[in-house]
Amino acid sequence: MHPIMKIDKLSKKFVVNQTFPHIWGTFKNLFSFQKKEIEAIHSLSFHIHEGEKVAFVGPNGAGKSTTIKMLTGILHPTAGQIDILGLTPWKDRQALGYKIGTVFGQRTQLWYHLPPSDTFALLAKIYEINSNVYRQRLAELVEVFEIESLLNRPVKQLSLGERMRCELVASLLHQPKILFLDEPTIGLDINAKQKIRGFLNKLSKNQGIALFLTSHDTADIEQVCDRVIVLDRGTIIHDSSVRDLKKTYMKKKILTFVTTEECLSLSLPGIKTLENANYHFICEVDLEAIPIDAVIREALKLASLKDVTIEDPSMEEVIRILYRNSSHA
Repeated sequence: MHPIMKIDKLSKKFVVNQTFPHIWGTFKNLFSFQKKEIEAIHSLSFHIHEGEKVAFVGPNGAGKSTTIKMLTGILHPTAGQIDILGLTPWKDRQALGYKIGTVFGQRTQLWYHLPPSDTFALLAKIYEINSNVYRQRLAELVEVFEIESLLNRPVKQLSLGERMRCELVASLLHQPKILFLDEPTIGLDINAKQKIRGFLNKLSKNQGIALFLTSHDTADIEQVCDRVIVLDRGTIIHDSSVRDLKKTYMKKKILTFVTTEECLSLSLPGIKTLENANYHFICEVDLEAIPIDAVIREALKLASLKDVTIEDPSMEEVIRILYRNSSHA
């Protein structure tokens, strides 16, 4: 299968004014015009294939937004190559707009005082969609995203979750091959987030659209994406399937004991107590220091157990470990 997005040794540098600290530095800044280069992105290389669901994650300032701006043609890279469906984004930005869709959680393409149906009709004109094709496509998307009752209500009257569903429909009317999603669930309640994630999975499965998603909500990554690319200080520090990421970095387990005794205390190497309440004990187990069965055997010596639960750490914890390892490298 040929990749639909190819990024090769992509870099981006910005030239900024040199500034100096302290009081003397304040005066010096008034008369100094020294410049310095900051490398925001350093030699990124990766491929995306049709239908892939990829999370592109990193801490604030890692370079995610800069990368997306280059992928969508807003910024010109300092070095490297981008090929998206045979097009170079900064050279073929208008043509690329017909082949990709974008959804940004904090920005909108819907007209605030008009109903979504008006925006959809305008977009059909902009993308030069045949009227029959538009009606059929809109009907399909209205059904998938369950927005029939929202079509003729002004956008300003919609909840954030309802608005996001309409944003997704607007971004998909022209049948893009790749959908870029920047924080698509930001600000949504739990139920709305679950709906959006379900819609995205259904969309990818039924239509083969590739998803390229950035999010600080790790549940978006776990429930939507198959692959995760982790960025830190402008460099890729990890690129694998979500399953392999967990397997590689989940060296710990969370054990919850429910006991008949009021109190349980475990003092073993590799054990970190997280909560010790009445009839309830939660600990983190370092599997490289001690096996789980040894912990359970020790607990059985000290108390009668009513229940034992073993859980993996959250995806958030896994990514935190990745960042920590990267900062120490």
